[in-house]
Amino acid sequence: MDGILTLNLPDDPFRLFSPSHTAALILIAGSCVFLAVFRRGLRSGVANRVFRYGLAAALLLEEAAAQAWLFRAGEWSVAYSLPLHLCSISALLSAVMLVNKSYSLYELTYFWGLGGAVQALLTPDLGPYSFPHLLFYQFFLSHGAIVAACIFMTFVENYRPTHKSIWKTFTVTNLYALPVAAMNHLTGGNYLYMCEKPYNPSLLDYLGPWPWYLLSLELVLVATCYAYFAPFALYDRILARRQKTRGLAG
Repeated sequence: MDGILTLNLPDDPFRLFSPSHTAALILIAGSCVFLAVFRRGLRSGVANRVFRYGLAAALLLEEAAAQAWLFRAGEWSVAYSLPLHLCSISALLSAVMLVNKSYSLYELTYFWGLGGAVQALLTPDLGPYSFPHLLFYQFFLSHGAIVAACIFMTFVENYRPTHKSIWKTFTVTNLYALPVAAMNHLTGGNYLYMCEKPYNPSLLDYLGPWPWYLLSLELVLVATCYAYFAPFALYDRILARRQKTRGLAG
């Protein structure tokens, strides 16, 4: 364990869609498909509680592991290590959501989790921390668990966002950005990537230079929310059409 928590880095920096990155994505996607397919077995009392509490504990332990390594390695700083990025907040809120079955938190974590964590999984900002470093495992387990929490609440608990959830998420996101911007100003940090783009390639590379990409992100946020809401809207439309057809036939 002491060797894992040292500052020793892998020989190569993280590479996008390397074999280790691709394998992690496949494992996460497979786990989510498993949850959706075998959802009925997780609706019973004991299995439901074990999964919810276990996944919530995993989310908290993964964040604690990252903080512990940063402290142990002397890399922790108030400017870069606080859990203020959207995925870090999503992980903490997802843990609370799973324990309390909170629909209000689900409205946020569904869009933050799927929109933010999926994007992060596809374009991780890991710098030199590639496989098999502890932070590599922590990153993919944490972000994968956020997505799994959203899938669980949607398919197992039958939660679903509404159209109002989109604008609730938009409002809360912008309100949250205000104190984060103040923290960046006070500490010289870059939480929410409000001051500069991440080191590794990401969606922000296509949204213009600073500060204009921040305005572009507002449009991306709304578009992403509508994209993740689209399956529910389509399902509602198909269901309404079927009911109308049955009514006419009756």
